[in-house]
Amino acid sequence: MQSKPSEEHTSVAIDEIDRNIISALNMNGRISYTDLAKEIGLSRVAVQARINALMDAGVIERFTAVINPEKIGIHVSAFFNVEVEPKHLHAAADTLAMEPFVTSLYHMTGPSKLHMHGLFRNNQEMERFLKEKLYTLPGIMGVDCQVLINRYKSRMGMRL
Repeated sequence: MQSKPSEEHTSVAIDEIDRNIISALNMNGRISYTDLAKEIGLSRVAVQARINALMDAGVIERFTAVINPEKIGIHVSAFFNVEVEPKHLHAAADTLAMEPFVTSLYHMTGPSKLHMHGLFRNNQEMERFLKEKLYTLPGIMGVDCQVLINRYKSRMGMRL
């Protein structure tokens, strides 16, 4: 979810049925309304209405496929802590958010103003990204990079 500093964050009340629907969708985002309705114990129309309401409220942001990067030739997963001069922070974040290599980008507390994850086919592609895209941004003061060795768990959905 993208957020701007001035954006207000409001909570949406969800009940146990909504939690069950979300949990089922986390397990299988392609489940039909009919099958989900049987699993939850509601009518297909009721389940569809609840999902639409959850989408309208912004609780469900989108449906997407989860891709295994290695299966499509992307072998380098790296995390970056990027220290940026405060006056350049938002411009740098906006530029990096548009980069196809960047999969997530967060403004964090502490000395590393931006925390970023990127996926690259190989080390050479990551090096080109660093030299041509990241290091050339105005206000970049330092970059710390850690390359992933093994993934034990990735967030798929969330605890409700």
